[in-house]
Amino acid sequence: MRSRLAPGLLLLALPLLLGPQTSWKSQRLRMVEEQIAARGIADERVLEAMRTVRRHEFIPEEYRDFAYRDSPVPIGFEQTISQPYIVAFMTEQLDLQPQHKLFELGTGSGYQAAVAARLVEEVYTVEILSELATRAREVLTRLGCDNVHVRAGDGWAGWPEAAPFDRIIVTAAAEELPQPLLSQLRPGGKMILPLGPESKVQELALVEKLLDGEISVRRLLPVRFVPVTGDH
Repeated sequence: MRSRLAPGLLLLALPLLLGPQTSWKSQRLRMVEEQIAARGIADERVLEAMRTVRRHEFIPEEYRDFAYRDSPVPIGFEQTISQPYIVAFMTEQLDLQPQHKLFELGTGSGYQAAVAARLVEEVYTVEILSELATRAREVLTRLGCDNVHVRAGDGWAGWPEAAPFDRIIVTAAAEELPQPLLSQLRPGGKMILPLGPESKVQELALVEKLLDGEISVRRLLPVRFVPVTGDH
């Protein structure tokens, strides 16, 4: 004899019947609609990348239930994965194009690199914590992000042999503009980074390198990031 679930119990059991991936996907779509598009992110390519990249895969198991919340999430080693809106905002501000080559200082979990990888030709990303670099590389490889190149080291020095870059993203707070990265930014290129001391609220800044080499800096919004570490 087959048993049947009452309608209310059936609704409660649906996540189990459909499997965790369905639940993750529904959370991800809701994240994009409620946290990102509703706040003004309008670039459809950015929105689609955020809908597609499985954010929970980049978060340690013990924090995974928080993957699609409107907040940063710990990833170990006193580091965090940024709030989804901030990832989308920084990505949109860079105006990433399919032919672009992007450099990232601060791989962290690898999530920002995975989002950018869907929008540009190549991503070069450096993480100073070797354990995080290894973990990010493994996740990116498993998810098929074949155009992301991960290196463990001091990202302040950039990736000279792959320069120049069309776009640069810095995912940790710096107290000054990173001159080595500016030298590796192509004329006409853009860099986005949080500027300010660790102990205070920083400002997200959009830096443009004009065709004549002059630098323009535009302050966008207050943020709070972990600080850049390394020799600088």
